Amino acid sequence: MSEFPSPSQPQALAGCRILVPETRELDLLCRMLEAEGAEAIRCPLVAILDLDDPAPVAAWLDRLIGGRFDDLVLLTGEGLRRILGVARRAGREKETIAAIARLRSVTRGPKPVRALREIGLTPGLTAEPPTTEGVIRTLSGESLQGHRIGVQLYPDNPNLPLLDFLHGAGAEPDPVTPYRYATRSEDEAVGNAIRAMAEGTIDLIAFTSSPQVKRLAEAAQTLGLEAELRTGLARTRVAAVGPVVAAAVAALGGTVAVAPAESFHMKPMVRAIQELLAGTPARP
Repeated sequence: MSEFPSPSQPQALAGCRILVPETRELDLLCRMLEAEGAEAIRCPLVAILDLDDPAPVAAWLDRLIGGRFDDLVLLTGEGLRRILGVARRAGREKETIAAIARLRSVTRGPKPVRALREIGLTPGLTAEPPTTEGVIRTLSGESLQGHRIGVQLYPDNPNLPLLDFLHGAGAEPDPVTPYRYATRSEDEAVGNAIRAMAEGTIDLIAFTSSPQVKRLAEAAQTLGLEAELRTGLARTRVAAVGPVVAAAVAALGGTVAVAPAESFHMKPMVRAIQELLAGTPARP
């Protein structure tokens, strides 16, 4: 079945203006919204880049391939793909996949599960809920004393709660952060988006990652638009792809109007947005 409606199907989002801060799958998400009649306003906020110096990841790969780990915690799908990218460029991709296959992997959310499936693997444990707290809760019932655990982190978040938990459980965590963030949109473009939200000309903003929320807040501070952002978040409905993003929105002072109930992917988020905004009057 196609993910887009046929021309004869009613368009649930006709007349709705939706701000889309996604980067990696920007066009895909916009097409899904536009197929339902929405006007998707592109404003990519965060780009994901390889590290300038891959040496720390390469050293971590040496320990992984050398059998130093008993378990592997994967927090993001992008993290696993970037690890494999470093391995591929070093001619060690097959060794890396074989090493991961020997471990018990623990995933947070659907994206690392999907990344594992891309290399023919499945997780040993899946966190419920798909948050850091969920990872801790899932591992709380496991015996970790003496375990050496590789932990894939993501930029701007050293995840001390998770590392402290592992230390407290008698494990030896070995973290790696295999990529970095860079801003994608110029500040003025982000400023225009904030102003449009404050003016009430945006029906909804659809967040697909917590760094997007952080970038929006940073741009507002840089441009002196904090008041406009508060107004915009109060006037504009917010969609979040999952609980981690929803928590970031709440920390910024916003309220999430809609999120997928269970499957934290873009397609379920679009369906939830359809249900929320169906019948919204067209703008003059």
